[in-house]
Amino acid sequence: MIPAEKTRNLLAMLQDVNTVLIVLQDNPDPDAIASAAALRCLANLTADAQCSIASGGTVGRAENRAMVDYLDLNLREMAGIDFTRFDLVAMVDTQPGTGNNSLPVDVLPDIVIDHHPVNRLTRSCPFTDIRSKYGATSTMMYEHLCAAEIGINVQLATALLYGIRSDTQNLGRETLQADIDAFLALYPTANKRVLSRIERGQVPTVYFRMLNNALDNSRIYDKCIVTSLGEIDNPDMIGEMADLFLRHEDCSWTMCYGFRDGHVFLSLRTSDPEANAGKAARRIVGRKGAGGGHGAMAAGRIPLKGDTASERSRVSRTIVKRFLRAIGTPDAAGKKLVP
Repeated sequence: MIPAEKTRNLLAMLQDVNTVLIVLQDNPDPDAIASAAALRCLANLTADAQCSIASGGTVGRAENRAMVDYLDLNLREMAGIDFTRFDLVAMVDTQPGTGNNSLPVDVLPDIVIDHHPVNRLTRSCPFTDIRSKYGATSTMMYEHLCAAEIGINVQLATALLYGIRSDTQNLGRETLQADIDAFLALYPTANKRVLSRIERGQVPTVYFRMLNNALDNSRIYDKCIVTSLGEIDNPDMIGEMADLFLRHEDCSWTMCYGFRDGHVFLSLRTSDPEANAGKAARRIVGRKGAGGGHGAMAAGRIPLKGDTASERSRVSRTIVKRFLRAIGTPDAAGKKLVP
């Protein structure tokens, strides 16, 4: 459980402010969405501060869209934000300078709450709560709400529970006792019917086209699977496909990548408890890109110079080679997963 002093310092930051901007990563996941809703609740009830929540990219994955709709978040586009209109800027489930969010480089947030490894710029922020061993930022926000003695209603309990459940793969991945305690405490209050509806969110026809494309392009190298989605409209699909291929009985690593807006986006997943996907992602993107994550899951992106067909082909070969090298798999010709 977080020390009460940490929560007192957070509440002190929120006092005497009227407006707070909460920044999420681009293409936010359920943990980020739930954490933003929790911080909004904390600011509303303890300081009567009005909050706006903003993100770059899109909310494309079905479960993520269902979460946003259920919480009525009214996410704003980062591109249209006037930072001078806010008394405080906060970040949850991401940090400045990590490359997975659209916070301008000249804006340093006042509050950063995250469960990923600490980034260099974060150390300069006035209030930070970074707990890289926690399975979810939702767990951290649950503890802040409890320490502030704020009752958690059904809607927020449902969101926080799903945030923990999603980021820890039902408490089966990178989970502390704190995550388990929060999960068990939230479960009785959460709306089970809504949880099921979020988890089984409906998807459009294009989802199945992309799934077919991922299967057609997938190749297996020893104990890992690599697949390309080609041109994508929804970067969320990259992580979803990486999760799906990790279910293969003979594989312990997956990498999925795709191209959008002059970048190549990639997601890594591993079931090897001794591995570090975040370290592998940083090795893949190198100095030109940005990447990071946890032991079991990570993401990254690399800018393209001209975004031509030949450059995409060259970058594809490079990231596959770097991925295989990073996880210690021989750089041999892979074979099609589905002949």
